[in-house]
Amino acid sequence: MSLSKQHELHTRRYGRNVGVGLLLVGVIAIVFGLTVVKVTRGDYETPATTTVQE
Repeated sequence: MSLSKQHELHTRRYGRNVGVGLLLVGVIAIVFGLTVVKVTRGDYETPATTTVQE
């Protein structure tokens, strides 16, 4: 018996897995891009430490 022939179910799963993987990479790229734009534009500033004077 040859192991080279794939069942039709495996072909569909592979296609679905590739689609989900591409979708995940796209979401990560969007979040990374938004983060880079926000940081380079200067909107992100670390909060200044305030001292309480008594």
